[in-house]
Amino acid sequence: MSVNKDQVKGRTHEVEGQVNEVAGKVAGDKKLEVKGKVQQISGEAQAKLGDVRQELKDSSKKGL
Repeated sequence: MSVNKDQVKGRTHEVEGQVNEVAGKVAGDKKLEVKGKVQQISGEAQAKLGDVRQELKDSSKKGL
């Protein structure tokens, strides 16, 4: 199974979101904390979309 752009970008956004959320908590910056949570959720969705696309691509190669 290979990896597509959506999977990579999504997981990157997830990590960036986690960093921003923690930074917001440490700094007491609710706006940054919320931004981090939103980034994480967005990243998760994009990664899942990439997963589905990759599964479809892999299954079509197998002739399923």
